[in-house]
Amino acid sequence: MRLLLARHARTASNVAALLDTAPPGPELDLVGRAQAAALAERLAGQRIGGVYTSDLVRAVQTGAPAVRAFEVPAAELSQLREIGAGEDEMSADLQRYLTALRSWGEGDHRVRIPGGEDGAEFLERFGDGIRAVAEAGHEAALVISHGAAIRTWAGFAMPQVHVALGARGMPNTTVIVADGDPDSGWTLRGIDLPAPDPDDGFAALGRPR
Repeated sequence: MRLLLARHARTASNVAALLDTAPPGPELDLVGRAQAAALAERLAGQRIGGVYTSDLVRAVQTGAPAVRAFEVPAAELSQLREIGAGEDEMSADLQRYLTALRSWGEGDHRVRIPGGEDGAEFLERFGDGIRAVAEAGHEAALVISHGAAIRTWAGFAMPQVHVALGARGMPNTTVIVADGDPDSGWTLRGIDLPAPDPDDGFAALGRPR
């Protein structure tokens, strides 16, 4: 199947660079709503059979224009939530969070975010969500999740993702395109990077090495 992994559109917490990861989360701001509409237009050539989002508000709202455009079913999966910030929820101090993500990217999945998940727990949780999408049987599916979660999981499944994204971070509505399935693995087909939003203070998250 073809898997299209998209980061949600912009929120006020992105602009403020806050670790706003808990449910239900913030709504899209005005720029974010325009980004969500533009995402549906960018995907017009894809044969999307279903739209799957995390159950956080910003992901559901980002998926809504694509659901309407493709006239396909939508589903919310809690497994696709952002990596929780734990004790640092709503903090502007990203250091402990980023340190844990970098450790996971270096292969040490035992490191735990204080008050949150370790890498192994996250990869199992998010992987279960991707498997549920794959088992739905679509030729192609759009998955809307979150920057750190997408980059961490995709970088584990396809290490070349880190090389392709480099230090640019993952701007809102970036799309990672992959073919494959959970059992045989995934092959990176491309990354669609929209123009970076200079007001998105959260874009650099999810850069584990």
